[in-house]
Amino acid sequence: MTYSRIVGTGSYLPEKILTNHDLERMVDTSDEWIRTRTGIAERRIAADDQAASDLALNASRAAMEAGSVSIADIDLVIAATTTPDMVFPSTACILQDKLGIGDCPAFDVQAVCSGFVYALATADMFIRAGKCRAALVVGTEIYSRILDWSDRSTCVLFGDGAGAVVLSRSDQPGILSTHLHADGSYSKLLSVPGSIGGGKVQGNPFIMMDGNTVFKFATRVLEEVVHEALAENGMQVSDIDWLVPHQANIRIIRSTARKLGISMEKVVVTLDRHGNTSAASIPLAIDAAVRDGRIQPGHHVLLEGVGGGFTWGSALIRW
Repeated sequence: MTYSRIVGTGSYLPEKILTNHDLERMVDTSDEWIRTRTGIAERRIAADDQAASDLALNASRAAMEAGSVSIADIDLVIAATTTPDMVFPSTACILQDKLGIGDCPAFDVQAVCSGFVYALATADMFIRAGKCRAALVVGTEIYSRILDWSDRSTCVLFGDGAGAVVLSRSDQPGILSTHLHADGSYSKLLSVPGSIGGGKVQGNPFIMMDGNTVFKFATRVLEEVVHEALAENGMQVSDIDWLVPHQANIRIIRSTARKLGISMEKVVVTLDRHGNTSAASIPLAIDAAVRDGRIQPGHHVLLEGVGGGFTWGSALIRW
């Protein structure tokens, strides 16, 4: 039987660091207010000449190097992003060209903060179906460009970055199962409602969020989707070595861990240094935990995310 396994991980963060103290000089907020309510201390901001594909390029090269995978090996490119380089072509196609990868499928997945889980699930299905041998899956975001920097309820939350993994065909299980959901009836509660028409931006081009509703929804469905993954594989919460959640808010992360009965010592948290990087947050956290030695071969790693749409999902992995 054919499976897919993660053989390499990589990440990239822009050089510019924006701290909470920097934000105190920009908007009516404070370091204490931000830390207490979100757990964030700083976030990265992309340079003016950087696009999402540029961030993805650096993360992808690191993942391929870590997995000893060459450009010639990659036969599928999927980019999860809410902040593409342009309307079209896809950021994945632009990334494919920058990497010098030859003819293969390349496309974007737009599921906001669940985007990486959606993209990973898609790549896993391609490999299981025998349609490709090695897939590059990237989450890349430049949220600093869709923030209203006068809105303290949103501008303190987000950051820029990219994370990548390389999936390879294997006869041993790696991605054990993936579970995807969406409910469009919540679409107006977390959105960027602006659009382009007649050469102009129409409507609001910045993030709008009903924070309380998002919090309540996220803590409910994240618990549910974890239990769904465990039930699918006949496993218990105690079998999880590492929980890698979408890095949105430390209160959501702690609440989910508490409901599941998972110690925070087994939860990978990068939120304090990265902020919410949307589709990039999970692969950034994975790479951090792999490179510092926390995630080891044989570990069971559970990914979970929820984002605008609402979309949500999980992936259970044997490393």
